[in-house]
Amino acid sequence: MEAISSKPLQLNPIKLSQPMGAMLCFLGIKNCMPLMHGAQGCASFSKVFFTRHFNDPIAVQTTAVSDITAVIDGGDYSISESIKNITKKVKPDLVGLFTTGLTETKGDDIRGASLLVKDLQEMVYVNTPDFEGSIESGFAKSVEAIIDQKVKETTDIDKTKVTIIPNVNLKPIEVEKIKDTIALFGYEVLALPDLSDSLDGHLGLKQGALTSGGISFNEIKDLASSSLVISIGSSVKKAGEKLKEKNQNIKLFHFDSLGGLEESDRFFKVLCKEKNISQPHPRIVRWRKRLQDALLDCHFAIGSSSVVLALEPDQCISIANTIIEAGANIKAIITTHKNDLLDEIECENLLIGDFEDVEKYLSDSEVLISNFHGERYTMKHHKALMLRGFPDFEGLGNQLKNDCLYEGSSYLLFELANLINTHRHHGA
Repeated sequence: MEAISSKPLQLNPIKLSQPMGAMLCFLGIKNCMPLMHGAQGCASFSKVFFTRHFNDPIAVQTTAVSDITAVIDGGDYSISESIKNITKKVKPDLVGLFTTGLTETKGDDIRGASLLVKDLQEMVYVNTPDFEGSIESGFAKSVEAIIDQKVKETTDIDKTKVTIIPNVNLKPIEVEKIKDTIALFGYEVLALPDLSDSLDGHLGLKQGALTSGGISFNEIKDLASSSLVISIGSSVKKAGEKLKEKNQNIKLFHFDSLGGLEESDRFFKVLCKEKNISQPHPRIVRWRKRLQDALLDCHFAIGSSSVVLALEPDQCISIANTIIEAGANIKAIITTHKNDLLDEIECENLLIGDFEDVEKYLSDSEVLISNFHGERYTMKHHKALMLRGFPDFEGLGNQLKNDCLYEGSSYLLFELANLINTHRHHGA
């Protein structure tokens, strides 16, 4: 079990808020408008945050709760007015309404407010207070709300259809690679949500007021006819179970990560068994051999290094699985909230904490794997930094970093090994 930092507050937090996770989820639905129920500054911060990280325009609206409406309004007026203003300019297929700490504290009834405008606009509502949880739980709660409120119950099964439920840490290219890989087995693959089609960094015709790509609302309604549902990451395990409740004939498979050789093997064994074949597509077999070679090539650098991870739990698990296979010594994992799966990872220290806690373990380590906010600590202590997680404000192509399955795990190992070798060369 993770130890919890003894400090009464977090001085430089690693974790991000639940509303940011909800917002990212709704950005993976086509022609959707994320609507943040809170103060204008909350939405502005999140919009700028993701714009800088993805280097792409981000569609979001806010109910712009002010000090006056916060006192006299139960949420009905500001939400109704926002929907009227949005629908005057654009016609979303879906509005994703999510709360902030301000509106949760005053106890706004967003379900009731959504019902008042149901004839005007299709909506999904989700409670995401930012005084609890993190970006992982905000994302997962939103997926669960979409399934609860919009997916139709059925007993029919389309044997060619598969739905994957990715966790918030899976980057757009990783969602695409997982979809493409499953498609090699002869399936039509959908993702809920699907960032691979909206925040993948493609050049659009123009900047739109709504999300430019992702899974469509009609596809969401019919997801319960999927023959297989695959949830990836412990944070979205419950979402997969909720989708199965819509159709008991669904076959549900859960993977805590798709990072590294063993987890990827388990993934492909499931698919091979479902298709009754002895081995997957030759392209997949070839990438497995490449990963095996990468593990040998990178072992000398990674196996002689000591690493600190400071990320959300699901991403910690995925990256740790991959680099431990190459012999990495994980000095510490500093994460944002409790996850029992982290107990199974070989590491010297496991802590729910902040960047001040990271700094304590960094002096005895060589590499920090964390987000952009870890840079100041690696510069101070002359350590190497491998950027992962949210945000990366200075790097380009964050949406195209692939760390999953055989191919992505190979890229991750090479990147880390090269980083260690370069750091040693320049530090000598």
